[in-house]
Amino acid sequence: MTTRTILLAAGGTGGHLFPAAALAQELARRGYAVELATDERAEQYGSDFPARAVYRIPSATFTSRSPLAVMKTLGRLGTGFLRARRLLEMVQPLAVIGFGGYPTLPPIMAARSLGIPTMIHEQNAVMGRANRLLSRFADGVALSFSPTKNLRKSAEARAQVTGNPVRDAVAAYRKVAYVPPEPAGRLLLLVFGGSQGAHFFAESVPRALEQMPSPLRWRLTVVQQVRAEDLTDLREAYKEANIAAHLAPFFRDMPERIANAHLVIARAGASTVAELTAIGRPALLVPLPHALDNDQLENATRLEQAGGGWCMRQSDLTPDRLANELARLLGAPDLLAKTAAKSKAMGNIDAVKKLADLAEELAGPVE
Repeated sequence: MTTRTILLAAGGTGGHLFPAAALAQELARRGYAVELATDERAEQYGSDFPARAVYRIPSATFTSRSPLAVMKTLGRLGTGFLRARRLLEMVQPLAVIGFGGYPTLPPIMAARSLGIPTMIHEQNAVMGRANRLLSRFADGVALSFSPTKNLRKSAEARAQVTGNPVRDAVAAYRKVAYVPPEPAGRLLLLVFGGSQGAHFFAESVPRALEQMPSPLRWRLTVVQQVRAEDLTDLREAYKEANIAAHLAPFFRDMPERIANAHLVIARAGASTVAELTAIGRPALLVPLPHALDNDQLENATRLEQAGGGWCMRQSDLTPDRLANELARLLGAPDLLAKTAAKSKAMGNIDAVKKLADLAEELAGPVE
């Protein structure tokens, strides 16, 4: 029987690659061969991507309106388009599915030029700029939130809400019940800034924890993802505050660490919110303040409105305020437990199956 292949295209960050990996795992279970087109940034996350092959396609983001910069970007996208077209002619996929970011532009546009069916998936509550452009002609548009802001009117008839799929490693911890902190017991706090870490948390969190009441501070164990250049200073800050801390630039067992946490402090990227709600853990979300279209703020607000966590703007988050908020939350195990339950109720664990169903429909029947 001829191998049925589907090509996935994703920007090279965890926010794009993780849901693509979830779909790749589900499609493999259904007998498809999966290949991935991405960019150079994927090295940290793409090495374990469940694909038969991973291709790097040239791409670029429009970061300036100057004529020279625009021409340079268009030139690189053009190179990516030609390389993507040659790749598609070689791989001959039944469908191409994009997960956002400008690296999805060349493969999706090349697929359209060759008459290969296409679909895009939007992880955030606000349509990303690359996806907004591609939604003009993609055969299908899969959404994680309803409603999704900035969805083109012309794309509404082709749009379906699937949710944001999570990897098998995340879904496995949905069965692990949340256990609130016991009186006088350890308090496990997990801090991470998305797949690439956050300098802001390295500066603000230890200063806040240092100001917390001693009975709470002595009970703390902090697990924090931190940029390599901040590691030494952060380790010293926790040592001076006499707080037990486990620090690393990247945790490959992040789903397990989320499941073990009593409270999570994190950015509000779409994959972060999807994984928190799939496992069901209470979170204090601090959206990236300069994110395009305020997508992280929108994601965090949706979680807060559902009662699954709290949203605090970075501009409002002084060490004093963060210390008071953490003392309030960590001192209220019943509140944490209720919030964990509401977070879990938001989790769409069937998202990957819904997305895979659309992918199979796009690929067409087995001949």
